[in-house]
Amino acid sequence: MVKALTFKGDKKPKKRKRTTEASGSADKNDDDDRQLKVAKASAEDGDNNTDDDSWVSADVATDISGPIMFVLPTEPPTALACDAIGKVFTLPIENIIDNNPITAEPHDVRQVWVANRIVGTEHFRFKGHHGKYLSCDKIGLFSATSEAITPLESFNIIPTADTPGTFQIQTLRETFLSVRASRSSKANAPPEVRGDETEITFDTTLRIRMQARYKPKLKASKEEKAREKISRSELEAAVGRRLEEDEVKKLKKARREGNYHETLLDMKVKGKHDKYG
Repeated sequence: MVKALTFKGDKKPKKRKRTTEASGSADKNDDDDRQLKVAKASAEDGDNNTDDDSWVSADVATDISGPIMFVLPTEPPTALACDAIGKVFTLPIENIIDNNPITAEPHDVRQVWVANRIVGTEHFRFKGHHGKYLSCDKIGLFSATSEAITPLESFNIIPTADTPGTFQIQTLRETFLSVRASRSSKANAPPEVRGDETEITFDTTLRIRMQARYKPKLKASKEEKAREKISRSELEAAVGRRLEEDEVKKLKKARREGNYHETLLDMKVKGKHDKYG
């Protein structure tokens, strides 16, 4: 089941009992909505942070899934954001250490997008906090007002060849998302984002931050550690007798190394021999 997006410092919601019903017909859009439903624009204080809620950098395109943040190549760093009416813009990143993009985390739900592959393709879609999809029109203008997926809402994520850990966001017209200085006459106008760049440049090269629990390697590592955890009483129940300390250690080591069942059988046999020998 997909967990809702949370920020550090959020109060943990109380769990409610639910009746069990068949849910096999729920589609990917429902998953997107669950991930965004309780997202809040709250400041992070780090007191209630867990590994699941921490943010890490995507290393390869196959990492990318679930809530993400696009860290744009601006100075200081900004994130791709959208408001409730679908306007797409750049928003300064407040949760960052020494302006280092690999430490960036969202402080505002408008900076968060839910990334998923489009079924049957290698393309990605990005849903904003308001439930609409990121789109780039034929002249390179971004918006987030669409409720449906068309080629305009479909993107490729391409690793940058000479800069590991960075990506290019490419439209199906083979143009790239880029950021540039604002053309506005207003003082301190934020950088503008466009989708009509035809060449890969510094201005098209960005980083993608994501929640750790969705990163395949970290998820697999966490599941592996969960499998390794077993109590003494569980081991004694499996063997059928009280165990010595060295036997407990031996069985736990066997779980880590993958020969648990063989070791367990040997101990059961040894126990029978000791009993009747």
